[in-house]
Amino acid sequence: MSGVHQTISRLRELRLTSMAEAYSVQLQQPKLHQLSFDDRFGLLVEHEASERDSKKLKRLVRSAGFPESASLEDADYRASRDIDKGFIASLASCEWIRQQLNLIVLGATGVGKTWLACAFGSQACRQRLPATFFRASDLYQEIAVASHDGSLPKLKAGLIKPSLLIIDDFGLSEISSQAAQVLLDVVDRRMRTGSLLITSQFPTDQWHGFFPDPTLADAILDRVVHQAHRITLKGESMRKLQAKRKMPPA
Repeated sequence: MSGVHQTISRLRELRLTSMAEAYSVQLQQPKLHQLSFDDRFGLLVEHEASERDSKKLKRLVRSAGFPESASLEDADYRASRDIDKGFIASLASCEWIRQQLNLIVLGATGVGKTWLACAFGSQACRQRLPATFFRASDLYQEIAVASHDGSLPKLKAGLIKPSLLIIDDFGLSEISSQAAQVLLDVVDRRMRTGSLLITSQFPTDQWHGFFPDPTLADAILDRVVHQAHRITLKGESMRKLQAKRKMPPA
């Protein structure tokens, strides 16, 4: 085996696959041979680092479980939606997540709450802040199942660990006493570890009535609502607008 092939093989054995591929490419580009060793080696290291960052981002997004692919750069700022572009830009820094603050996104059905939540979640992942997405109804169901099969501690740990926990469509599903207690435990722990993003069709002054126990409601909402930024989306249903665009002209 030649020295070059042995080097490439060694790089792959060391799991420096991207560097090995970049080295192979360099060998086929005579102009790069004019660069100094330090410059060429720097290009290899940078390529390896870039590929690792890209793979890590893909893993974070995949494990988050976002139902939609969304990016804040693609947000719809038409006047009818009444979205403050500067406010969205300030939240895009994700500093609110680092400060363990929360975000509440309100609006009627179809106005893009879930999409915006996914966009913020993806933005968090891009800044290497792990996120997890749950529809409220799915979360309550998982809590019920975990309580019966003994996996509740594992589920709670998974809800507490991410930098950002997204709960979508809060208020559409009934909350059991058991789920409310788990939510309190999770919310209390997350005050010191991360942030919540909650979407809902209902204004926050109605949230208290969703809980079976007013004491639990007070404890949870006091920890969530009073430490949260808010975005209220307006305008026509985005799904209706998309359907209109797909319809052929009359």
